[in-house]
Amino acid sequence: MNAKINTFLNSGLLDKYLLGETTSAEAEKVESYIARYPEIENAYNTMQHNLEVVAKANAVEAPEHILNNILDELDDTPVVQLKSRTRYRKWYQFSVAASIAALIFAGTSYLFYTHNQKLSEENQIVVEELFDLRSDIEQNNKMLDNVMRQLLKLNNPETEKYIIKGNERAKDLKTVAYINPKEKTSMIDVVSLPELPEEQCYQIWAELQGKMVNLGILDKADRKLRSIPYMEDALALSITIEPKGGNNIASVKNSVAQISLH
Repeated sequence: MNAKINTFLNSGLLDKYLLGETTSAEAEKVESYIARYPEIENAYNTMQHNLEVVAKANAVEAPEHILNNILDELDDTPVVQLKSRTRYRKWYQFSVAASIAALIFAGTSYLFYTHNQKLSEENQIVVEELFDLRSDIEQNNKMLDNVMRQLLKLNNPETEKYIIKGNERAKDLKTVAYINPKEKTSMIDVVSLPELPEEQCYQIWAELQGKMVNLGILDKADRKLRSIPYMEDALALSITIEPKGGNNIASVKNSVAQISLH
């Protein structure tokens, strides 16, 4: 790889282009490099694949029916009609009229009071919905930041990718391990795990100096990119079938997948 290509890859422009953060001039430069240099095109395709892996691991559900709930509450305003029949004699006309006016005033005051109370309750509902929405936005921002961090790890030139496939006992098993010996980080992406009886589980191990070190349980319901402990000088990764809840000692005879790291 010549110095020009290496300088371009280390400039970060390819990452910015992939995330849509380049200027028009920068975008033209990136596109021309991709078209001219196969090494840069391969790097771009790899980064696109890694972005898909990270995106799959971070699914976000939007808040449900917030706007509809607010509109329903605001439209639910009661219509009150006041009807009265009054029979009176002439000599009681003024006194009865005054009484009716007083009743109307009292009824109107009560109507305004209840209406204001309902508006206050509706306003409180709107405030709570807005706080929930703000909380969701903050949570989404945190998840986006996490996606960016994972993407940077996957795109790091020092990160090595290992595809772990199952043997005859678990043909459909497939996981992908990402290991960066320089930053001492390890991640694993569970692609597919065959069904197991309820009393069993899959467990991943690192072979280290003649010992099998537990790296955690692989759960079919937890199909996402996640970190696993980094083991310095690990020789291999293995996946075994263990009793539900995991085991302290690897059941080597129940091994379903293995890959060498050297």
